[in-house]
Amino acid sequence: MRKKIAILGSTGSIGVSCLDVIERNRDRFEVIGLTANNNIDLLVKQTYRFCPRVVATANNRLKRELRDQLNDMNITVLGGVDGVIEVAKLADIDLLVSAIAGAAGLLPTLTAIGDGKHIALANKEVLVIAGKLAVNEAKKNNVSILPIDSEHSAIFQSLKSGSHNEIKKLVLTASGGPFHDYPEKQLAEVTPQQALKHPNWHMGKKVSVDSATMMNKGLEVMEAHWLFDTPIDKISVMVHPQSIVHSMVEYCDGSVIAQLGIPDMRIPISYALSYPERIKNGFPNLDLCEVGTLTFSYPDYKRFPCLELAYDAARECETMPAVLNAADEVAVNAFLKQRVRFADIPLVISRTMSRHSSKSYNTVEEIIEVDRWAREEAENIINSFA
Repeated sequence: MRKKIAILGSTGSIGVSCLDVIERNRDRFEVIGLTANNNIDLLVKQTYRFCPRVVATANNRLKRELRDQLNDMNITVLGGVDGVIEVAKLADIDLLVSAIAGAAGLLPTLTAIGDGKHIALANKEVLVIAGKLAVNEAKKNNVSILPIDSEHSAIFQSLKSGSHNEIKKLVLTASGGPFHDYPEKQLAEVTPQQALKHPNWHMGKKVSVDSATMMNKGLEVMEAHWLFDTPIDKISVMVHPQSIVHSMVEYCDGSVIAQLGIPDMRIPISYALSYPERIKNGFPNLDLCEVGTLTFSYPDYKRFPCLELAYDAARECETMPAVLNAADEVAVNAFLKQRVRFADIPLVISRTMSRHSSKSYNTVEEIIEVDRWAREEAENIINSFA
């Protein structure tokens, strides 16, 4: 029987790559649900190609247009956040791909976990914002959370070489983004166009900017903490510009186990979709002789303060990571609109964090309220720059 897949965020870079993997393996996978935000033209093309039973646009105003474009297909068309959640709750989902960018993916993913759906997670913010809720619900409902991020997939695979109590350290590798060797004085003046040109990966705008500030790696540290039940201080970051070694696990005996591969998100995606098996995918092979040199260095926290801010938030835990994430989303959006400079992004985040006292939470409603407050506060700080 084919594995039934639903994808939240099918028109983003991860969603498109997921569908490419599925296209190559039609005998193994069946798409039963797709969701998107505003790119309904691409969603329509995907719907005709993969014939899901249900599609949804998170933008409720586009629901009628989506339905009109699909009026010759016998499928259900939904709109708004509730529509996305309905897709996440489809009864016969075998695996839900959570690929909605940012905090918008929180409610649908938590709902799916509570409904007993196994998750292939690309939306790291779910664990950054509400890791305690997600992990507790997953345990309660016997739900597997399989990582799609290349770094966490690498750790997931490397952890098969030892037991949990033998772990000395998890090492997340980072490309360093487009500015890892940029003169520090020039960082303040980089443009959105420059920040979006990642040297190794094709990603959405938000994650591309986060990679340029190294905030993305900070969020991944928090994701690894929850995914692998490992203390923050046993998770380190190493800059590896070639993006060939995707991450490593150091064990107590000094052994270091790593996963290597070409920088192509379809490889970790195919592993998450097919787990516990591996499937042939026809992607290019890694030729280490052709790569030639692999280099590693420690991150420069002075030049990339967002990484240190993420560690600070992670150590405070509870609601502070949600504040960091919300402030980052607001600051990055302002940078892309050229309302703030690149160097202002960490300033907005740190000032928002400084105005918040971290507190315990037990419900998603509490997290949503903290997220709302932080976004409003970050916007006020940005307005004060004018």
